[in-house]
Amino acid sequence: MHEPILLPELIAATAAATPDATALTDGAHAWSYGSLHQAVEQFAAGLMALGIARGERVAIYLEKRSETVIASFGAPAAGAVFVPLNPLLKAEQVGFILRDCNVRVLVTSPERLGALGEVLGQCPDLRHLVLTSGAAAATALPAGLGASSWADLLAAPVRPGHRVIDTDMAAILYTSGSTGKPKGVVLSHRNMVAGAKSVASYLQNEASDTLLAALPLSFDAGFSQLTTGFYRGARVVLLNYLMPRDVLKAMERERVTGLTAVPPLYIQISQLEWPAAIGEHLRYFANTGGRMPRETLALLRQRVPQAKPFLMYGLTEAFRSTYLPPEQVDARPDSIGKAIPNAEILVLRDDGTPCGPDEPGELVHRGALVGQGYWNDAEKTAERYKLLPSHAPGRESGLQLPEYAVYSGDTVRMDSEGYLYFIGRRDEMIKSSGYRISPTEVEEVLYATRLVGECVAFGIDHPVMGQAVQVIATPPAGSEALDTAAVLAQCRARMPAYMVPAGIDAAQGPLPRNPNGKIDRKLLSTQWVEQHAA
Repeated sequence: MHEPILLPELIAATAAATPDATALTDGAHAWSYGSLHQAVEQFAAGLMALGIARGERVAIYLEKRSETVIASFGAPAAGAVFVPLNPLLKAEQVGFILRDCNVRVLVTSPERLGALGEVLGQCPDLRHLVLTSGAAAATALPAGLGASSWADLLAAPVRPGHRVIDTDMAAILYTSGSTGKPKGVVLSHRNMVAGAKSVASYLQNEASDTLLAALPLSFDAGFSQLTTGFYRGARVVLLNYLMPRDVLKAMERERVTGLTAVPPLYIQISQLEWPAAIGEHLRYFANTGGRMPRETLALLRQRVPQAKPFLMYGLTEAFRSTYLPPEQVDARPDSIGKAIPNAEILVLRDDGTPCGPDEPGELVHRGALVGQGYWNDAEKTAERYKLLPSHAPGRESGLQLPEYAVYSGDTVRMDSEGYLYFIGRRDEMIKSSGYRISPTEVEEVLYATRLVGECVAFGIDHPVMGQAVQVIATPPAGSEALDTAAVLAQCRARMPAYMVPAGIDAAQGPLPRNPNGKIDRKLLSTQWVEQHAA
């Protein structure tokens, strides 16, 4: 089988080898690799017929459905760049992204188009809409904006796309924007294909796997379900769920072998009863997007004792960075592991020199998965994508050309055996009475008490200590009220005095998420400060 080099070849290579194998399940409809590859080629041809130029951006504003997948691979097949928009985004946020990266073509549904209002008229580079159904011309559109139906676009004669190579842009993934305006992370074909090969190798994905795509496809870990699955010839099941129980139902119904999710979802489903049939098929569950609480991990392992847990760490700027092998989970459950295949992870001081064992420093990622910076944002790019110092590991003195690495902004430590431990984001660390406190460390203790359902910790200004620890928590499953006195008592028993929260506010769950499904610490802390302002 031809080894994929460009993103669309992940589908094309498998289609050439096993065209009748099921690639994608979207509700009641199943796509074979052959039919999915054909649809990708037809979409690419449709874009070429519209006059799309090499490297121009094609935005996709849809929920998880087959058209989302076809457009995501079809745009790069034409030599264009796909920009997935989280379906939770509102019109103003969509408009910002369309303008920010000069989108030429927008793929959406008639229902979503109606919700965009006047936004499209504020996007001067937008030239064409592709609507998933209905009459394309039925909606009044701004002057100069054309429209096609999905069926009409795919009716164009198949023709080759623009010539591209693996270092060309394939996608722009926008971060959630919880700390300001969203930033567009530019990823090349090489970034995405190298990521697929790396993740599939350590998860040991095979053609017999069924992967559940529960995360947003606009999230790097969500899109990874497609790339790793297609690389191995596996089946990917698309799921738009309303309730956590829907995830368990899908896992049972579809006989899912691999699940990747974020901690808030795992916290919710770990507290539910699992159908026994899930355990007959689930081979692994993988965590990303934050630290998995020990208590949640223990509950999941009770639910599916034969499934291997993979604890992972990643950042959109470099796709995926580390994983903890399942056989190490009992020995070091707090670790984020070691570098994934074909990546090197360094822990550096501010002066660029390597930290010693257990010395806190910044996690720095080098290798084939390092992205191409933030779209049209030189200042933010310079903050995260920096030249490696000449004395960094792997950089010999005779090398003349510089190498960029991703400086994550996360503080970690590496033990004497090379295992990494997440301490906290530098911009979220709480500085109290001279101590640096990681909010995730506080949350870990709170989850261990079993007295909270969900929780978030953050720093608030304090006239004496500089900052104090504030917590917002929900009642545990099955309880109507949060016993804050009992939680505080457990904190005092389990934490050093400087870490004990100054206050615990009760909230009814679930706590608000950002578009990638993570608990929105920034939003909650901002709201708390506004509510308590003098």
